[in-house]
Amino acid sequence: MHLNPYGEDAVKLAADLANHRPATPGELTDRCRAAGLVLERPVTPQDLDRVMTLLDEWEKVVDAPDEHERAELVNRMLAESAAYPRMTDHAGGWHLHYRDDGQPLGAVLFALVSVGTALHLVGRGMHRLRRCAVTECATIFADTSRTGRQRYCSQRCANRDAVRRHRAGRLR
Repeated sequence: MHLNPYGEDAVKLAADLANHRPATPGELTDRCRAAGLVLERPVTPQDLDRVMTLLDEWEKVVDAPDEHERAELVNRMLAESAAYPRMTDHAGGWHLHYRDDGQPLGAVLFALVSVGTALHLVGRGMHRLRRCAVTECATIFADTSRTGRQRYCSQRCANRDAVRRHRAGRLR
């Protein structure tokens, strides 16, 4: 049983693809499969181009200055990519798709990321998609922490910032 393939996993896949953009259709194929996506057809250069457009649009959502602009950007992505929900069992278990059947991977990912981002933001909080708080790190992450106060993309960045603050405090 698939509970929600459009939630947290879709947003984490989008962050991974945005942080390290795939260079070839083959790399996109490998990374989508590693994320658990069932690919229904070969990935083409056009799919890669569509995913690059998706990631450009999605990064605007990440960098939006306030909730209302973020919601407007996600709503535009949803209007462009999503269809009415439909039940399917193509992957061995019943689940919902928010896209038309038979779409190429670029369109599938656009719908998956758009709906997943919307569900993540309304379900967890509009602030829970951001870039790392370390100034020299631009890594995007989805805050899936219990408290919703994650500021860093990794423990490494959190430690680096703590050391920096500690050293700055000693110099005063």
